Amino acid sequence: MSFSVTLPDGSKKDFDKAVSVKELASSIATSLGKAAIGAKVNGVMKPLDYVVDEDVEAAIITDKDEEGLDILRATAAFLLEAVAKRKYPELRLGMHEADEGGFFVDTDKEDQIKITELPELEKEMQKAIKNGEKIEYTSMKKSELEDIFKDDQFKLDLLKDEKDEVAVYKLGDFVDFGFDALLPNTGKIKNFKLLSVAGAYWLGKSSNPMLQRIFGTAFFKKAALDEDLKRRAEIKERDHRTIGRDLDLFFVDPKVGAGLPYWMPKGATIRRVVERYIVDKEVADGYEHVYTPVLMNVDAYKTSGHWAHYRDDMFPPMDMGDGEMLELRPMNCPSHIQIYKHHIRSYRELPIRIAELGMMHRYEKSGALSGLQRVREMTLNDGHTFVALDQIREEFAKVLKLIMDVYKDFDITDYYFRLSYRDPKNTDKYYANDEMWERSQSMLKAAMDDLGLDYVEAEGEAAFYGPKLDIQTKTALGNDETMSTIQLDFMLPERFGLTYVGQDGEEHRPVMIHRGIVGTMERFIAYLTEIYKGAFPTWLAPVQAEIIPVNEEAHGKYADKVRAELAKRGFRAEVDHRNEKLGYKIRESQTQKVPYTLVLGDEEMNANGVNVRRYGTEEQISKSLDDFIAEIDADVKSYSREK
Repeated sequence: MSFSVTLPDGSKKDFDKAVSVKELASSIATSLGKAAIGAKVNGVMKPLDYVVDEDVEAAIITDKDEEGLDILRATAAFLLEAVAKRKYPELRLGMHEADEGGFFVDTDKEDQIKITELPELEKEMQKAIKNGEKIEYTSMKKSELEDIFKDDQFKLDLLKDEKDEVAVYKLGDFVDFGFDALLPNTGKIKNFKLLSVAGAYWLGKSSNPMLQRIFGTAFFKKAALDEDLKRRAEIKERDHRTIGRDLDLFFVDPKVGAGLPYWMPKGATIRRVVERYIVDKEVADGYEHVYTPVLMNVDAYKTSGHWAHYRDDMFPPMDMGDGEMLELRPMNCPSHIQIYKHHIRSYRELPIRIAELGMMHRYEKSGALSGLQRVREMTLNDGHTFVALDQIREEFAKVLKLIMDVYKDFDITDYYFRLSYRDPKNTDKYYANDEMWERSQSMLKAAMDDLGLDYVEAEGEAAFYGPKLDIQTKTALGNDETMSTIQLDFMLPERFGLTYVGQDGEEHRPVMIHRGIVGTMERFIAYLTEIYKGAFPTWLAPVQAEIIPVNEEAHGKYADKVRAELAKRGFRAEVDHRNEKLGYKIRESQTQKVPYTLVLGDEEMNANGVNVRRYGTEEQISKSLDDFIAEIDADVKSYSREK
């Protein structure tokens, strides 16, 4: 026997007998042999006991490598399975996974594991870790495993895809498969935490049973675990789903439709303020706002190319029984094209700017849905401009300026520009016209260069019909997300036969610019909720002032008078008439993150004044009602920006 192992630096190690990964690491350096926890062999993670006996490419993995964390977390998942099975012998086990976010294990029993049981499972894991129990890597016949898991239908389902000889890991009497690489014993899993539980459909299909998914994480160093837990606490504190529930902004009830948000009065108020703001901004910028139906003949989407390129994300067409097939629209572009086509257009009219808060529907799987961020029904702040060739750069700059103005008003500062091109190595999913792609991509790049803006370039991120500028923001949770987009489109005007009469009296083809300023209302308000932690600036807050009479009988009518004065000037104010203690009402106003709390007693009533407390402060200032109205008016008009 003779074979070579090619290392990452291109060097080779020759062997005349089979070696384990640990032996391979030791042959490179004694210190590496001690530090090794696994290896990547021909691109696949393998444990220290894995035997190499043929030519391969291999990279040794230590706890300093990113893949080392994957091995640690996979081992923690395996240990969780083992102790859970010991504690609950009737437990059935499903999928398990470890990645940069941590690990999870799917479990199932009649009385599902609750979050209150996680500390006890952690204790059992700690016992095994303290004992440094051996984890054995070996193989077993598929038939043997089928016998072991005869009462676990989920494992039997997973075994169907395995070969006759299956790589397995053992911890005492416990055995499982489907792990690439695990640590050789439990002793290294010192810093871990079981985080939460959640329902998860088996294999991600809503028609399958729902299992209980246990989430956890693990690190080699305690400081790293502490930092991660701190980050997760911040994420939880900012999660728009939690804030939306606590502030009564919206809810989603799977019983009446998963991915279909119901906007409560306060959430609807925030959305209405945003919608009115954006419509006014666009109208002032030369856009004509329209309303178009959410249903359209499916033939329009066949013409546009959505049917060919986007069909999996569209709801099935509705057969009207007379040959007409209607489709819930996944995009607004074909609708705005109909607005353009309704009249003969002249070059004198261009650019023609059409905008709409257009409702759309996407066929999202249940497992992908999340609060307001991933929904099945959404309203897009959409717009399409029809321009002549020589107007592209000027219009592009105009749209970008509008986006920047909006960002300023919402205090959005953490973003960058990304030019998104088609993937030249995989052109099947894009409109087939190389000349069009080269032309539009170079024009978009030139427009950005003219503006002197920094940008990154990303192949494979374009829309199927053309390249685009994406403005990527960082969410409060640290995720990269497309907030705004400007797309250049030569394809749809061609497919729909759009024309305008030029100065020469001949028909010419316009170019279409697609643009979204703040994306969908759902995702944008989720973003704002997390950025502000629910403490919306005064101009956006659903309740701008909470009015609290010190004594209902003595001061209740004056409180109503103050509310009426504020409402008359367009401010959103409420009076707390509940029979509760004053301190409780003030705390409740702070908990609801109302920008201004006004406490009214004898002194305020006699002076026609108010006692003002701003959210997040302990300071209380007495002032006249007129002075307060001037203060809140200036606050709203400045979009609550600091002076």
